Amino acid sequence: MTPRIFVLGATLAIVASPAWTETAESGVLYRCPGNEYNNTISASEAEKLHCKRVEGNVTVVRSPGGAASGGEPVPAAAADTTKMPAENTALRARASDNRRQLESRLRSEERNLSSLEKAFNGGEPERRKDESNFQNYLDRIAGMRSEIARKQIEIAELRRELDKLPSAR
Repeated sequence: MTPRIFVLGATLAIVASPAWTETAESGVLYRCPGNEYNNTISASEAEKLHCKRVEGNVTVVRSPGGAASGGEPVPAAAADTTKMPAENTALRARASDNRRQLESRLRSEERNLSSLEKAFNGGEPERRKDESNFQNYLDRIAGMRSEIARKQIEIAELRRELDKLPSAR
């Protein structure tokens, strides 16, 4: 029994040793000023550099522009701001086109709905010659009701989509 206790005691001594804890913390990721991430510095170095410890799993992806400039971040003022107005204009134009298309489709669906309701005639459409059997007539009425309900749902969906888009200026 004593050899087992000796092995257990030695294992605990290794686990609790300061050298082990420092090597375990060497895999800790620190976020330093300028959005620099580093996992090769010690806790004391991180404190001197004003770095903060990052908890959880983190993936750092370097941009090609950052690698070309020696890894230094590009200041926001130096970024190319000439693209912003062009992008905004393109987004507005696309939103305007989408709105126009949705509005035209909405008008078309509303016209179709009104013609269906006119043919439905409040639940009593005119009988056709091929509907000598009354059940055929009732089946056509049921089909018309379901078609009207589908059109109403489509119109409601189109209106919701239009409400999501920014208003035309």
